[in-house]
Amino acid sequence: MRRRDFIRVAVGLAVESPLAARAQQPDRIRRIGVLSGAAEDDQDNKARIGTFVKELQRLGWSDGRNVRIDYRFAGGNSENFPKYAAEILALTPDVILVTGASLPSMLQATRTVPIVFAFASDPVGSGFIESLSRPGGNATGFVLFEYDLSAKWLELLKEIAPSVRRVAVLRDPASITGIGQFAVIQSVARSFGVDVSPLNLRDTGETERVVTAFASSSNGGLIVAASALATVQRALIVELAARHRLPAVYFDRMFVADGGLISYGADLGDGWRRAASYVDRILRGEKPTDMPVQAPTKYDLVINRKTAKALGLTIPPAVIARADEVIE
Repeated sequence: MRRRDFIRVAVGLAVESPLAARAQQPDRIRRIGVLSGAAEDDQDNKARIGTFVKELQRLGWSDGRNVRIDYRFAGGNSENFPKYAAEILALTPDVILVTGASLPSMLQATRTVPIVFAFASDPVGSGFIESLSRPGGNATGFVLFEYDLSAKWLELLKEIAPSVRRVAVLRDPASITGIGQFAVIQSVARSFGVDVSPLNLRDTGETERVVTAFASSSNGGLIVAASALATVQRALIVELAARHRLPAVYFDRMFVADGGLISYGADLGDGWRRAASYVDRILRGEKPTDMPVQAPTKYDLVINRKTAKALGLTIPPAVIARADEVIE
């Protein structure tokens, strides 16, 4: 072989060999960051994360084999969101999965890393995305509900407890969602003949104080607006409603399973399951801006008949007929 031809072959091999080696190597382990607003030891949250992981496995992604999942749990404390968002971002994830309350902090932390939200309330109205069909930017996911759904909670409360004249809305004042939900409930209060007032969720001591103060007058009812902090404090909230004999409507089934009266809302677990499909698509090369934000496929009405009996309430047959689940 002539020297010129030898150099040409040698250079070609030098260029091609890294490409060939890369082609022969297995795909690199991808990284998923998960920022949840709930507490790490919350059993319902663990079950929902399990749904997400199981669906990922069905789609071909196994934690520890071809993907690594890093978790952070804010425990209902909004002050933890920026810190944990920064920690997740420092791990250089390929995609980040968040729940609604943590979405603003994650968007402030990055406008480039793809973000999937398992659920969020009115992401267009909150300014998180441009539109449901074309979200734009680096975030997409699934809607928990539009704010208008909050009016349904007041309607249900009046159906099951017609004597209620005063309604407290227990909300997280640090969350834009809590502010929006209260505004909708307040806007329809007059049509239901009730006065509404906000009760701010903070620490457990403050929650007990404000609910007890509200319950000191008669004809009261309670609406618990959606928030991570309410989820963390749900055992206390359900206990306070029972202690003060307050008919209460909740945003999620887990409150009713723990002894609450009635709930109406989307299945949060289904949001985690569906989010896995979006995480999968992003890991395979799709862009969040091209993936439409999807609404819930089903809302569940859950009633605890034992709690109704303890409160001296008779659930109207029409409400029972609409229920997806009645806990005896």
